[in-house]
Amino acid sequence: MPLALLALAVGAFGIGTTEFVMMGLLPDVADDLHISIPSAGHLVSAYALGVVIGAPLLAAATARMSRRKVLIALMGLFVAGNALSAFAPDYHWLLAARFVSGLPHGAFFGVGAVVATNLAAPERKARSVSLMFLGLTVANIAGVPVATFIGQHFGWRATFLGVSAIGLAAIASLAFLIPRDHTHAPTGGLRGELAALRSLPVWLALGTTVAGFGALFSAYSYITPMLTDSAGYADSSVTLLLALFGVGATAGNLVGGRLADHSLRGTLFGGLVSLVTVLALFPVLMSAQWSAAVAVTLLGTAAFITGSPLQLMVMEKASAAPSLASSANQAAFNLANAGGAWIGGIALAAGFGTTSPALAGALLAVLGLAVAATAYAVDRRRAEVPAPTPGRLVATHVPLHPEHAHH
Repeated sequence: MPLALLALAVGAFGIGTTEFVMMGLLPDVADDLHISIPSAGHLVSAYALGVVIGAPLLAAATARMSRRKVLIALMGLFVAGNALSAFAPDYHWLLAARFVSGLPHGAFFGVGAVVATNLAAPERKARSVSLMFLGLTVANIAGVPVATFIGQHFGWRATFLGVSAIGLAAIASLAFLIPRDHTHAPTGGLRGELAALRSLPVWLALGTTVAGFGALFSAYSYITPMLTDSAGYADSSVTLLLALFGVGATAGNLVGGRLADHSLRGTLFGGLVSLVTVLALFPVLMSAQWSAAVAVTLLGTAAFITGSPLQLMVMEKASAAPSLASSANQAAFNLANAGGAWIGGIALAAGFGTTSPALAGALLAVLGLAVAATAYAVDRRRAEVPAPTPGRLVATHVPLHPEHAHH
């Protein structure tokens, strides 16, 4: 695997750290800025809103630029947003700074995934994407706990200065390690990118992302009360257990990337079935401490097995617009974050029990399977339709997926 993937992973590590660290710093920020915890919670939402808006807009706006320059510019915006967060004089400035920090998130992963697949051999595309996402999953194991510790002991502003430093390291890595000749811009430009998004298979792939990762966040958003109220863990143990989720996510990401290079759709279906199974078993697994720890790890593994396959599938269904489609998939991921948390909250508020968000997540994962199956049926039907030629019709067979052409 090319060393350039390390540069993408460093950027992903910084982005993953700043995205999730705010959840652990909410009390510190609320005390310092004299605001309520719910108001501080809007800082999480502001970042997610930045991701959803910035992902397609920045990918479209930079459609004709060199992807290497785009990645460096996006990481520059990331550094600026986190530096503004560190020096924000009041709550409203911090809210705006968090929004700015979120803007480059989706486009960085979107363009980065395209660069990663261009750098790798055809039979290693999914694995190359998974290595970039490795930075994001490792951030949950190391980046977020360390950044939270820094914020709690040296002030939350120090955390964002530290994240800015990671961003600067990522810029240096991108500048030195990403080769110039692998990152040319697509010839179609903005018009070609937008036209490719009219495809039904692209939207079905994006819908699978929303439902599949909505299932994850329906449960994960309420994992703390499940661990304390159902499994009987002390509050002080939760941070370590969330690191286990990060370990599971890292393992799932690497396994999913390796398997997807052999069977993209098979890995996607297998990951979603695993997710349904784990979430459905949550009420039983959360009844004891040892099994609860296993459940948290398996949740991360099952969910992130589908990460690389979904990213690659969206890119292949929109081959004329891989940067925009790939960035749109990141926006879909953050919609899943917000939507899953909302649906899990409805189950909790309805009085169905502490583990009910996991069962709601299982239903969302079933929906994800249904959307993925619909996408498969659409591909089969399109493959069977004869391709017309001037003057006569000739029946042709189109492979369902490039992986079939390799065998």
